Amino acid sequence: MGRRGITLLVLAGLLIPPLAGPPAATAADTLVPGGRPDVGAAVARGAAPAVPFGSRPRPYAEGVITPSGSPAALDRRVVAHYEDWKSAFVRRDCGNGWYQILSPDADHPYVAEAQGYGMVIAATMAGADPDARRIFDGLVKWTIDHPSSVDPDLLAAEQDADCRSVDGGDSATDGDMDVAYGLLLADRQWGSEGTYDYRDLAVRHIAAIKRGEVDPDTHLLRLGDWSGSGDRYRQVSRTSDWMAGHFRAFRGATGDPAWDIVRDAHQTLIAVLQSTYAPDTGLLPDFVVDTHTTPRPAPGEILEGPDDGAYGWNACRTPWRIGDDAVTGGDVRSLAAARKLDAWIREKTGGDPAMIGTGYRLDGTRISAGESAAYVAPFAVAAMTNPGSQGWLDALWRRMSATPVDPSGYFSASIQLQVMITVSGNRWVP
Repeated sequence: MGRRGITLLVLAGLLIPPLAGPPAATAADTLVPGGRPDVGAAVARGAAPAVPFGSRPRPYAEGVITPSGSPAALDRRVVAHYEDWKSAFVRRDCGNGWYQILSPDADHPYVAEAQGYGMVIAATMAGADPDARRIFDGLVKWTIDHPSSVDPDLLAAEQDADCRSVDGGDSATDGDMDVAYGLLLADRQWGSEGTYDYRDLAVRHIAAIKRGEVDPDTHLLRLGDWSGSGDRYRQVSRTSDWMAGHFRAFRGATGDPAWDIVRDAHQTLIAVLQSTYAPDTGLLPDFVVDTHTTPRPAPGEILEGPDDGAYGWNACRTPWRIGDDAVTGGDVRSLAAARKLDAWIREKTGGDPAMIGTGYRLDGTRISAGESAAYVAPFAVAAMTNPGSQGWLDALWRRMSATPVDPSGYFSASIQLQVMITVSGNRWVP
């Protein structure tokens, strides 16, 4: 599939990622015999990442905790998980210079959400993976070559095994949010003088999100560019799309104060939902309806199933998304929301991560049996916001470290990897 493993340095019997080692090569770099990048040419082009993995350029907010252990030990665990994730899901299918993130557990082989995850991950892992920029640029080409049928500056949500967009070719908001954010990370990592002008692409993508995926009346995110005026889904929003840290980055990149309004609208609604519908748990529902009047959890099936108003396979990401903003920016509202979630789950499970279920009613009643990293990992980011949760955070880290990448489940593996990046101290906002 054209993939190579991560270059590792063996020191004293330990695997140490080369945090400031050879720079990543772009797709345009000269190749030496065997198809490997000419590192000397890459250096000459100034391709070394500005924020190599492990450099921790910006401290987290005051009072934020990380797992016990040395930063180097935490980094080794993240790199090992990344290597397995990359082997399982990073593909070069259908030619055309594309890279894609395979999504075997989704409705289609390739979905926008997975590509967005891949772009954020690749840009963050630069410095540990010499292929990071090559992968990133291949994902950029994929997004350019698979435009939404509604707005060509957004990404079509689903592609089939032949890499063709299907089901109308319109967008999915969560994928677009991460695509734009990944492009901002890439601009910070490598600049925008190479094959692609990352910053220009990011600004265009952010503008398209604003015009097609943000409701102009409520300032809340829609499901995609297809849920516009007159559509019955216009007053529906998905809580896992509410990425406050992304809104902060979009405001910084564009200077557009509208993103402050968008951010405030989502944080206000999080507080209302927690206090009104989940005062004892802080849990958010997968979907919110009636956003133009009195927003409330979906009363039944609205898009995916009868439990659309519960804490399910969408909302399970919210402790991670809310927590990310809390630990990197110290926002008091994100901190309050994350701490509420942390306090509930720690008491609910008795401090045992194995007791975290796969779905809850908003009152904390467990819906289904089983365990998944998609539910376990996000609570680790919430735990970072509470200095009294050190033992709980350490238990969650051990659980994640012992959970291998399942090649049949990109969703859980991708969430866990991104959580491990944050929890290890390696999350930074462009």
